[in-house]
Amino acid sequence: RARTGKPDQPGTPDAGARYVREIELDADEVGFQVARPYRFDNVVPVGDVAGTHIDQARIGSCANGRFEDIEIAARLMEGRKVAPGVRCYVSPASMTIYRDCVRAGLIETLLDAGVQVQEPGCGICQSPQIVLNEETCITSTTRNYRGRFGGATTSEAQVYLAGPATVAASAIAGEIIDPGELLGV
Repeated sequence: RARTGKPDQPGTPDAGARYVREIELDADEVGFQVARPYRFDNVVPVGDVAGTHIDQARIGSCANGRFEDIEIAARLMEGRKVAPGVRCYVSPASMTIYRDCVRAGLIETLLDAGVQVQEPGCGICQSPQIVLNEETCITSTTRNYRGRFGGATTSEAQVYLAGPATVAASAIAGEIIDPGELLGV
């Protein structure tokens, strides 16, 4: 609603749609999740990897750099700083989203926190800021396979996947943490 001014419209199935099974899930009970290296389906509750030291945090890309993702990160980072020794990058998905973030004051908030804002699009995954073999990265990008950031030189780097709130909170803490700790939930 905030971006379009129109009310949200829930998705509905096609008439006559059939399902193999129905699943009910209370998202509040699931909590924040993290995918451990080196598979995006290697998912555990964030508490299972909490305390893991990180060297880098990355939010955004062509696939996960929505305004809402960057807004969550900025909200968490407002009045805080990226932990010493952690490199934190944000990349909006498009120039339109970048401009929307600038207008909303999100980019200034991120810069004040010590975040490096990169060009919109796929640059965050192909950037020259590689994750070295001895480093650990938490990212909201789409994959965490060996060599994900920077090619063969990063084949042993540990890359964790998480949502933008977990990535931002971890960048502030310098280790993987449950963002609920900073959100007060």
